[in-house]
Amino acid sequence: MAKLAELFERVTIRSSKDIRPAAEALNAAARDRGFRMGACADIASSLQMVDAEGTVINADVFGWKADGERWWEERRLALNSPLPRACRYESEPFWCNAQGARTAWRNKYLEELSFANFGQYVRAEAAIVIPVHLPFGQIGACSLSPIDITVSDLSDALAEHGELFSGLCRRFLGGYVNTLRSQQWIPSDCKLSKREVECLRWAAIGKTDKEISLILTLSHATVRYHVQRAGEKLNAVNRSQSVFKAGQLGYLGAAA
Repeated sequence: MAKLAELFERVTIRSSKDIRPAAEALNAAARDRGFRMGACADIASSLQMVDAEGTVINADVFGWKADGERWWEERRLALNSPLPRACRYESEPFWCNAQGARTAWRNKYLEELSFANFGQYVRAEAAIVIPVHLPFGQIGACSLSPIDITVSDLSDALAEHGELFSGLCRRFLGGYVNTLRSQQWIPSDCKLSKREVECLRWAAIGKTDKEISLILTLSHATVRYHVQRAGEKLNAVNRSQSVFKAGQLGYLGAAA
């Protein structure tokens, strides 16, 4: 347990100067277990993870330097690759190859994704993917590609290392994002009332104030008041942004 705690401490980022040594510790943990590490703090952004000096971590620390390996140079990758899409539909580690994704339990969304062109996106026959769902709706991810690129079945590897790297990657990416997040655009103490949440939940699926008033048996003015108050608490500029921010904070649930 002491060694495990030490490993988690080594991948913890509390300031920008910790980024590189934490990345090196994560890389060493992957290499020791026969894998190459890759990391992305935000699958919706083309910005690369960098250390305090601005050096790209995936290249300089994780070693993705060869031609065809620098996936961040392919701008359309996030739109075309099934891996980022899979991370939107799953929160637990999974492994995948050209035949599809394998998870701890059935995920019908992943079953409908095509991994036929897997080799275009991963320089190996298979890979373990660690989705990391962060605050405010941000999704990061880490990948573990076998150093032996001929390995095509990672069932045993996922069972053996999945939980460990799920924790390590969450600690690493969470610290990175928290350290570099410069803009606080959602109030830190935002507590919506039950009525405000109800109104926003119906607004999220397209109901008008009048329709919401009929559903909740409230007056039209009362519904407008609750939506407006929620927007003020969320520091939102309009109704759409109120719904968006409430969704990011988890108030609206999966139905939103």
